[in-house]
Amino acid sequence: MLRLAICIISALALSSCSSPPTKIHNVCDIFEEKPDWFDATEATEQQWGTPIHVQMAIIRQESAFKSEARPPRETLFGFIPWFRPSTAFGYAQVLDGTWEWYQKKTGNTGADRDDFDDASDFVGWYTKVSQTKLKIPLSNAGKQYLAYHEGHGGYARKTYRKKPWLVKVSKKVARYSNDYQKQLKQCRPSLEARWSLWPF
Repeated sequence: MLRLAICIISALALSSCSSPPTKIHNVCDIFEEKPDWFDATEATEQQWGTPIHVQMAIIRQESAFKSEARPPRETLFGFIPWFRPSTAFGYAQVLDGTWEWYQKKTGNTGADRDDFDDASDFVGWYTKVSQTKLKIPLSNAGKQYLAYHEGHGGYARKTYRKKPWLVKVSKKVARYSNDYQKQLKQCRPSLEARWSLWPF
C-alpha cells in the first residue's frame, strides 16, 4: 500500500514538472510556479549570454511551454489525419537534425527536447551561433527568432522577406521579450535571493 502511494505521488510530481505553466503572460508568474525554470534560464544566460527574457519569448512562441509539443498533422482529402510537416518536437520545437547538431557541438549527448533545462540551453547555444555567424545581437529577440525559424542560411538569404506572416510573428516574439524583460526586473532579485535562505 505504501509503495503504491509513493508511486502515485511520484507520478503526480513528474506530471506537474512537465505540465505547462498556468499563466504564460507574466514571466514572474511562470518562475513562481516553476522556480527550476528560472535556474535553468539563468544558467543558460551565464553560459551563452542570451538574456532570460529572449529565451522565454522564443520558447513561448514555439511551444507555449508544452514539453511534448509537435506541429499539427496535415490532413489527406481535408479530413484524414496524415503526416506531420516536420520533426520539430519539444519546448523549443527543434528538428531531429538540428538537435543532433547541437548535441555534437556541445557534447550534451544526453540532452532531451522535452527537458526544459536542455531546451533552454539549446536556445542559448543556437542564438549564440546566430550572433557569431549573422551578427544578430543576443538581445534582439525579433531578429533572433527569424534566424531561429529560417535557419542561419535562410536568414542570410533573407527568405523571411517573402513571408509577411513570419515577420509578424517575429514582432510578436519581440513584444513577448520586452514584456518579460520589464516583468523580470521586478521579480529577479527575489528569485535570486532564494539561495540566501539556504543554511550553507
